[in-house]
Amino acid sequence: MPRAKGGYKTRNRRNRIRKHAKGFRGGRSKLWKAAIEAVHRSWRFAFFHRRKRKGDFRGLWIVRINAVAREIGISYSRLIAGMAKANIVIDRKILADLAISDPNAFKKIVEAAQAA
Repeated sequence: MPRAKGGYKTRNRRNRIRKHAKGFRGGRSKLWKAAIEAVHRSWRFAFFHRRKRKGDFRGLWIVRINAVAREIGISYSRLIAGMAKANIVIDRKILADLAISDPNAFKKIVEAAQAA
């Protein structure tokens, strides 16, 4: 009786790993154990960085808002605090977009935040 080497499912599982390891340098794309380690590591980093990207964008929006707000004469922290007092609910993504694309609307928001 010949030994079972794995059939359709085993081959598909291995092919999936090989496909994801394509383009890796050296044995990481050719050698089975090295490829598994490299692919699992890459999946872990991909998962982590999908979440990290959200924080990176938030930081970018805050930098943009702060830069335009300081040109008008108010700091980012005072602007956000003033908006909270004035019950202006605009998220940072939209606020950053307004700061760049529509400076007049942004200036009105700043004035409303300063008045509160």
